Amino acid sequence: MQIAQQKLSENIAEYVLYMYQIEDLIRAYKFDLDSIIYNYVQPQLPDTSFVNKYREWYSDLINQMKSQKIEKVGHLLSLQDILVELSYLHNTMIGMKNIKYSSLYSQAVNYIDEFKTKSDLKDKNHIEIAFHAMYMKFLLKIQKKEISSETENAFDSMRIMLAYLSKSYHKMKSGETDFLKG
Repeated sequence: MQIAQQKLSENIAEYVLYMYQIEDLIRAYKFDLDSIIYNYVQPQLPDTSFVNKYREWYSDLINQMKSQKIEKVGHLLSLQDILVELSYLHNTMIGMKNIKYSSLYSQAVNYIDEFKTKSDLKDKNHIEIAFHAMYMKFLLKIQKKEISSETENAFDSMRIMLAYLSKSYHKMKSGETDFLKG
């Protein structure tokens, strides 16, 4: 909860990936709030003063996931909205020929297309695919699976592109970037 709030305000890419993890955690615990709190949340808290806030947060997420019918797969509508905003920003920066971002994107696009083909994500745009790739890397790391240097290079190019996009997103949201000024 506190981690999510911090990531939301500081690094939108990390927030999206963190929330993917939380969605999977809720699914792994079969939407059992008490089990999540007892087995996952409480062992991480230095004291129990925040348990009720975490209970409320997880309860809300569980209710959202159930009402949005994403118990098995899919992502919260709020995350999908963020991905739409990031995709619009991506298209805007490409369209306005943001040299730095366009360069980062051109370094990542072939890897994104390759991941799209291998992962059967044909209905997803490049930004969503890059997020799926980053989440896959996270899953591979926690499973302690080896990642080849070529695959690591692909992940790095997508990570760097998403980091720049994330930084630009926060500038846009804070009003630091005005696309109308050109």
